[in-house]
Amino acid sequence: MSAATAERDAVALDAYSTTVVEVAEALAPSVANLRLLARSRGDRLLTTGAGSAVVLSDDGFLLTSAHVVAGRGRARTTRRGVASFVDGRELTFTVVGSDPLTDLAVLRTEDGGLKAASLGDASALRVGQLVLAIGNPHGFAGSVTAGVVSALGRSLPASASGMARTIDDVIQTDAALNPGNSGGALADSMARVVGVNTAVAGVGLGLAVPINQGTRRIIGALMSDGRVRRAYLGIAGAPRPLPPAARAAWGPGDCVELAEVVPDSPADRGGLRAGDLLVELGGTRVRGVSDVLELMEHEVIGAHLTAVVLRDGLERRKQVMPSELA
Repeated sequence: MSAATAERDAVALDAYSTTVVEVAEALAPSVANLRLLARSRGDRLLTTGAGSAVVLSDDGFLLTSAHVVAGRGRARTTRRGVASFVDGRELTFTVVGSDPLTDLAVLRTEDGGLKAASLGDASALRVGQLVLAIGNPHGFAGSVTAGVVSALGRSLPASASGMARTIDDVIQTDAALNPGNSGGALADSMARVVGVNTAVAGVGLGLAVPINQGTRRIIGALMSDGRVRRAYLGIAGAPRPLPPAARAAWGPGDCVELAEVVPDSPADRGGLRAGDLLVELGGTRVRGVSDVLELMEHEVIGAHLTAVVLRDGLERRKQVMPSELA
């Protein structure tokens, strides 16, 4: 190795180290270690779980993963706990709202005076970009690991109230994640939180829920209302190729074959049947289940939507009125 190459590598390493140090120092005060508490039969407070959280606002809102605050046994959600910070403060918190279908939850501490993290936009990330995971793996507060964005656009299954869907645009990273990192920050080189660490899928394979326009709306709804309203149709299906005879009218691509229509659901009352091929809903061309899920926002609850299906080789139009997902 020449002296020039060695010097160039040393400068690059120093720049990398400087970036990691600066991001860690900027974000560490905004990441909390969570201990979830519950009362035993003897009225003693017991720790029932742990994780991490990111400070959303100076007045005490925190963001974490929904599965971190998921209740045990009959309790669907743990309602309180203690958030510890690197400056030694320990603040009690309550759960404001939780959304298992995006694996996000919002907490509120008893005090203000916190340092809010800066939220970024995961849609601007590129594969190979430097990212840092900050959290409390195995209870070791303020732990920092660095890596790169390994892949974008991953999907993660989620379910709630009998409804299954996927969390889209999940970030894959090789920054080391361990139990306790869930709910912590995935940050870019500008110390902006671009994701919430959610899962360890294998050695060198961590996943994070992105911070983007969609998840910002979820976070806002949890902060203001404590819940996320979603529409419900009562169908289960899978993509399948559009029949050749229908391609002249609908173009290339798939449609959704309805495998199940829940009895007395909005879809059932609207006349949809198992075996129907759904090609359009509410004026939107349907090529996959994700297209249907994206339409099931609170704005369509109680609205009349036209569902275009292919049945027995014929095109049929049905009116469906989505209800609110309980």
